Amino acid sequence: MKRIPKPGVDNNPGAFLREFRIANGLTLAEASRKTGLPVSTLSKVETGKMSLSYEKLVKVSAGLGIDIAQLFSAAASVAPVTHVPSGRRSITLAGAGPTIETAAYTYTYPSADLLNKRLNPMILNVAARSIEEFGDLMRHPGEEYAFVIQGQCEFHSDIYAPSVLKVGDSIYFDASMGHAYVAVGQEPCRVLCICSAKDSELKSNLHPTGSDRP
Repeated sequence: MKRIPKPGVDNNPGAFLREFRIANGLTLAEASRKTGLPVSTLSKVETGKMSLSYEKLVKVSAGLGIDIAQLFSAAASVAPVTHVPSGRRSITLAGAGPTIETAAYTYTYPSADLLNKRLNPMILNVAARSIEEFGDLMRHPGEEYAFVIQGQCEFHSDIYAPSVLKVGDSIYFDASMGHAYVAVGQEPCRVLCICSAKDSELKSNLHPTGSDRP
């Protein structure tokens, strides 16, 4: 069953998108050309009349150069970042962070307030219970570290035989290798993943399953 992206109760991707577009001097037509989405769709999103599937959120973030997690943050400070200041920090409280659901994973993004990060942390709630259910393996530039924080998962790749990882186990690997995490056992499975890929590289390669919500 396809799942719909679920922003937090107080988050509004449409409001952020409108502020970002205006702050950067873009018309709806120009934003449409950059994202490949119709003007009518973008207008409905900005006015809260339509939600976007995960695939279309990826198109918006990639086309406009917006961190996908930023779309679910408060609509503020939308001016593009031209440099990465030193001494940055970010605190994410337990259970907080923008969340997006796909058929394979629910992604939660800690430290979503920091843009242009050198490392991209994600917490995955693994939904897929078989590699057949997962579908095509994922791959993206950079390296990835994963630490199992709840339950068990089976790590699949296109080079090695599957390996079962339990709570406290971890794996570090070349993320250009096809890979997938599949939940095993009865307990829910949660995995902390840290990727060295850039935001823009991850945005276009995360498992793209979702459907539009009218």
